[in-house]
Amino acid sequence: MAADRAMGRRFAALVLSLTFSLALAGCSDTWLGNSWFGSDDTPPLAGERVAVLGQDRGLSEATKDEHGVELPAPEDNDDWPQNGGYSHHAMQHMVIGESLQRLWSTSIGAGGTSRDRLLNGPVLADGRIFTIDREATVRAFNAETGKELWQAALPNRDDDEDDGAFLGGGLAYDRGRIFASTGFAKVVALRADTGQELWRTEVDGPMRAAPAVNSGRVVVLTIDNQAFALSAVDGHKLWSHSGSPQTASILGAPTPAIDQGVVVIPYSSGELFALRLESGTEIWSDAVTAVRRTDATGSLQDIRANPVIDANHLYVIGNSGLMVGMDLRSGGRAWQLRVAGTQQPWLAGDVLFLVSAEAELAAVNAKTGAVIWTTPLPRYESPDSLATPLLWTGPVLASDRLIIGSSDGSAYAVSPYTGKILGRIELPDAMASAPIVAKGTLYFLTTTGELVAYR
Repeated sequence: MAADRAMGRRFAALVLSLTFSLALAGCSDTWLGNSWFGSDDTPPLAGERVAVLGQDRGLSEATKDEHGVELPAPEDNDDWPQNGGYSHHAMQHMVIGESLQRLWSTSIGAGGTSRDRLLNGPVLADGRIFTIDREATVRAFNAETGKELWQAALPNRDDDEDDGAFLGGGLAYDRGRIFASTGFAKVVALRADTGQELWRTEVDGPMRAAPAVNSGRVVVLTIDNQAFALSAVDGHKLWSHSGSPQTASILGAPTPAIDQGVVVIPYSSGELFALRLESGTEIWSDAVTAVRRTDATGSLQDIRANPVIDANHLYVIGNSGLMVGMDLRSGGRAWQLRVAGTQQPWLAGDVLFLVSAEAELAAVNAKTGAVIWTTPLPRYESPDSLATPLLWTGPVLASDRLIIGSSDGSAYAVSPYTGKILGRIELPDAMASAPIVAKGTLYFLTTTGELVAYR
């Protein structure tokens, strides 16, 4: 165990120099413009418009789709129980109010620092919103009022006391239980109503990814590319799987996608495996990698974004410069697109929305991979300086608006039909992860650990 923890600290020190940073900004209580829907005279974003992928020009040279965007009608959703929504990560089109006001805000505990980051967002179920802070303390809040209901510190005397060992991990909810992955190589189950610990299981390495839960199985990924399935009832190990180890990768990790008895495991090596959830038996494997990117982080083969499953279709985007649409059962590729990203694509009907690593927001036909529209986003805090790149989170689709966040502390509403910027708000700090939506409320978690609700 000591060796695992030492390895985790060395790994964290190495990748922190390669990861993204998010910056602070001001604060406002309401969406700018007439409402959060914005207005026709909303000024455009400042900054130079730069084509995606620089020399590669992946989206600008991709096949174009002239049919436009058609979306399913918005639907209410009561919960957001796992990272990415549900275990398949295909949340479609959700409902939110027309004129958002800040409802409440509260601290989740130890926020991120320049050295240690918050890597995963909150989850919400049964009227409670759950968070995990930088020091691996889990808290439950009333989703309507923000009042803290309970907290549970996961590290104990047997765990490494160095805060760096606690870095990472995330949460998932299922059937009245909260499951937490941790940076000190333990998976912990808590009662969702009281925070009482039910079980804890040690695995073979620290974790950065939030767990995925489906059909009584909790699936977690370690930083050295191992996957473990645990029983949700008592935490005993059911099966394990390994990918190729990597010496360097982007900080953080994706949550596996699970649907129809299949779990899709993405590794930092760029390897992708489809396994039977019941047994861990391999169905097929692939590698979502490209060699065309010339920037430093583009040489990392990570799949950092959550995979998305919809019916028999699977969508995956990698950091090295490739996005693919695949057949879930066979692994066959229906299409591929030269674009890099670390944020989960958002699927709604037959359209995928994505933010590329080169700061473009795009709509892509999910059946063909053809690009419907692209919107270049500012790439730097100051258009006259290349010193501080802007980093983007999202998108999330609610009530005919895409919501994206910038590392200058702003959140933007964008038309999913045209890519036009419609409005923005200023948050207390930059978003640590994409926002979540439940019961008509939009929740943001900032890099400094402030949880903010808008309705």
